[in-house]
This record gives sequence, C-alpha cells and structure tokens, in this order.
Amino acid sequence: MYHETIDLSGEIPTVRGENAATLTVYAPAPDPELPPKARPAALVIPGGGYGMVSAREGEPVSLRLLAEGFAVFCLTYTTNTPFPVPLIEAATAAAYIRKHAKHYGADPEKLCVFGFSAGGHLAAMLSTMFACEEVKSALKEDAPLARPDAAVLAYPVVTTKRALTHGSTASVISGGDEMLRARLSLEKAVKGDSVPTFLWHTAEDGLVPVENSLMLAAAYRRANVPFELHIFERGVHGLSLADGETSEGRGAPLYNENAQAWFPLALAWLRLRGFGVR
Repeated sequence: MYHETIDLSGEIPTVRGENAATLTVYAPAPDPELPPKARPAALVIPGGGYGMVSAREGEPVSLRLLAEGFAVFCLTYTTNTPFPVPLIEAATAAAYIRKHAKHYGADPEKLCVFGFSAGGHLAAMLSTMFACEEVKSALKEDAPLARPDAAVLAYPVVTTKRALTHGSTASVISGGDEMLRARLSLEKAVKGDSVPTFLWHTAEDGLVPVENSLMLAAAYRRANVPFELHIFERGVHGLSLADGETSEGRGAPLYNENAQAWFPLALAWLRLRGFGVR
C-alpha cells in the first residue's frame, strides 16, 4: 500500500499561511499476482471553516474510500488565508494526482473531489472555477488538469450571503473584501461546464443552512449540469460518515444512522458515472 504525505509547497507559488499544503496518499500497491488495475481517484477536502482542517472528515473518509477500491488523496490546505490560495492548492492537488496517476494505479480520467462544509466550498470552487484566471496563472500548462470529473459535497458552504452562509468561512476566504465575497458565492459560479455533483445535507443543520445545497442544486438545474441531491430530515452539522468511527467521544448527535446512507448513495451515483475499478 502507498501511504505517504506529499509536500505540495514546491509546486505552488502561493503566499504561505499557517500551514503549507500537503497531500496524504492512501492507495493500494500493485499486486504481482494479479493483473494491473486502474482505480478511480478521490481527492478528499475536509472542512474547518478555512481556519483549521478537520481530521474527522479526512482520514476516516479516505480509508472508507480506499476500502471501496479508490486511490485516495487527502488535502491539507493552507488555513486562515483568503482566495485564491486554497483554490490554487486544490487545483494543484488535482493536477498532481493526474500527473502521477500511473504510479498510484489511478485512472486520470476518473477523479472525484469529496468536500465537507468549508471543504465543500473549496471543492465546489474547484468544480465551478477550475478555469479562472488565478488557476490558469498559477498552474500554467497544468491548468487543464485541475477540473475534476465529479464532485461529492457534504453539507457544503455555498453561498456567501450573510443570512444563509457560515460567517467565518465567508470572511476568511474573502479576506473581508466585499467584491470578492460576492464573487465567491458559488450559486452564481455554476456554468454549463461545471462538474457533475452529488450533494447531501440535513434539514436541521444549524451551522450551514440547508439552503446552501438547495441553491447550488437549483443552479445546476438551470445550467443543465447533472446532479443528485439528498436532504436528510434530522442531523447536526459536521456529521462526516455519521458512524461510530467519526462520532466516538463527541456525543450522540454526530452518530446518525439515517444519514449514514449518504456514503453508499454517493458510491452508487459515482458507479453510474463509470467510477469503478478497471
């Protein structure tokens, strides 16, 4: 098995924040007794309000995806630093995965980004703004490699409208710039070439209102971008896998048997889109 942490700082000419971007790899090594395989790739982006990176939404999710046959790459992005730094780091991670896909046994044409909460905002930025000038300028000839083939967004921050957003997430990523804040309200960023997306949320989410996913789904609908949306009636924000692995020691609300269904539903949607081991 490949399990290593890649320092992306040498590939990203960005201003340093409180931490440098890294990519942790979880991928099966080739089995000499079996034919070579090409596995779908998953880029996992945990949340944390752009002020930290949640461990609960990183390694446990990565290991579940690994068990389902994915080559997994978990991004630790620079925190407390505004746009475009996190987006450039996510775009560079996507390009890195594609450039090194053969080494890790991954399929460069089947890359899905998984984003949670503020990490969902970053994944949605990557899925809608992959061709923006900031990405093109930073990645140069690698810029076309940044677009994912699919996205799975868990209780994502989408809008930056004050009545519906998560305040600190919108504040950090915009750096307090009102024009930039408006630009990063991602229900406005969806275009016809945006990435097909699976969304899930809970109606009871008191931190990131469910309207965030509803607004993004409506934008996909208007742009004729394929999407699937699941709203679970009950559940707090930040459920991650909603199982014992990601809730132990943190109280009963983070264990949610009903919401656990998001993971197999997302896998089924991805498999319909060709995300299987070849």
